[in-house]
Amino acid sequence: MWQKLWPILRQLSGDDAYERYLAHHAKAHPEEPALARKEFFQREQERKWNGIRRCC
Repeated sequence: MWQKLWPILRQLSGDDAYERYLAHHAKAHPEEPALARKEFFQREQERKWNGIRRCC
């Protein structure tokens, strides 16, 4: 049961974000090198938290 539940839990929590990024990057941008894990997470944190995030 855990073997079926674990991938769903990882996706819901965002723990598999880097693996999903690598899969997308390989399909959409095969000629460009992918970001390293550390750089990927730094960019995601900047994207998520920089800038104004409110409606008013």
